[in-house]
Amino acid sequence: MNSNQGKLKPSSSELDLDRPNIEDYLPSGASIQEPHGKLRLSDLLDISPILTEAAGAIVDDSFTRCFKSNSPEPWNWNVYLFPLWCSGVVFRYLILFPARAIVLTIGWIIFLSCFIPVHFLLKGNDALRKKLERVLVELICSFFVASWTGVVKYHGPRPSMRPKQVFVANHTSMIDFIILEQMTAFAVIMQKHPGWVGLLQSTILESVGCIWFNRSEAKDREIVAKKLRDHSQGADNNPLLIFPEGTCVNNQYSVMFKKGAFELGCTVCPIAIKYNKIFVDAFWNSRKQSFTMHLLQLMTSWAVVCDVWYLEPQNLRPGETAIEFAERVRDIISVRAGLRKVPWDGYLKYSRPSPKHRERKQQSFAESVLRRLEEK
Repeated sequence: MNSNQGKLKPSSSELDLDRPNIEDYLPSGASIQEPHGKLRLSDLLDISPILTEAAGAIVDDSFTRCFKSNSPEPWNWNVYLFPLWCSGVVFRYLILFPARAIVLTIGWIIFLSCFIPVHFLLKGNDALRKKLERVLVELICSFFVASWTGVVKYHGPRPSMRPKQVFVANHTSMIDFIILEQMTAFAVIMQKHPGWVGLLQSTILESVGCIWFNRSEAKDREIVAKKLRDHSQGADNNPLLIFPEGTCVNNQYSVMFKKGAFELGCTVCPIAIKYNKIFVDAFWNSRKQSFTMHLLQLMTSWAVVCDVWYLEPQNLRPGETAIEFAERVRDIISVRAGLRKVPWDGYLKYSRPSPKHRERKQQSFAESVLRRLEEK
């Protein structure tokens, strides 16, 4: 017997199931007619601009995967599991969540009752005031992690205060900062946020030397770059923490690192953060969810589980550019955290076309192909 006869080959009807139907993008009442002649090279050249845009759509698809949350698979699909699922929902929302809210409230009461006197009464003793403020910021961050039942495992030596060093980490959510801050009072570089988060930035977090910027202001880049250089040179300043991706990624991919952190002439200390999604997806999609709702999602989950690795410090090699240095550090973080590297700039997330615009392009492409086929 011929070996090929034993293999099952998919039928043409089965293959057609995976092919996109171009008629879905045509105006109502239009249909594709059989061509009157053979398709020539000139026909393809006539629609080459549209084919180029189609290739760009494929690229966009690989880019958007970096910023999509994976919905959990439903497991309450039968009569045996559904009562267990309902019991879990009742327990998380009516028992766990109120208890966590009480813990967080107690944390804020303790923090504010200590922070306000320290901040205003120790103005003449800056060294003691800064030391106490660092401890208090670490304390309130610990209360935040406790309010999610955070299970965080730290690997490697704890960061220390040294001049000419900067810490860089992959970025999944604003809680990355809280998880790292509960161990070490970092001075973080962060986008300026509105609301209660912005109030905390301009008051409490300002005391640990955090630096804020506005992504839409071009002048802020020069100001921030100068502040970074000045802060990294100070021996008594808190360790500098930067998220060089510049945006939150879904903890499955790693987008390009901005080179600013690698042009300071400092030792770069990589930090890899990996979340376990067994209980909750820690990715924060700021376009679809406010940070308040993100925190409520974490506080109503079973737990936030993650690993943090403090990796070996890296220095610029002879003949190495800042971009190459950034890519080398990104490689180290991606390998340790199990992230897939993609060659895209995370800032493109803020300039993607709307779904309506993509649909118009798809319809235009379908109509162009239809016209060419009807002309032959």
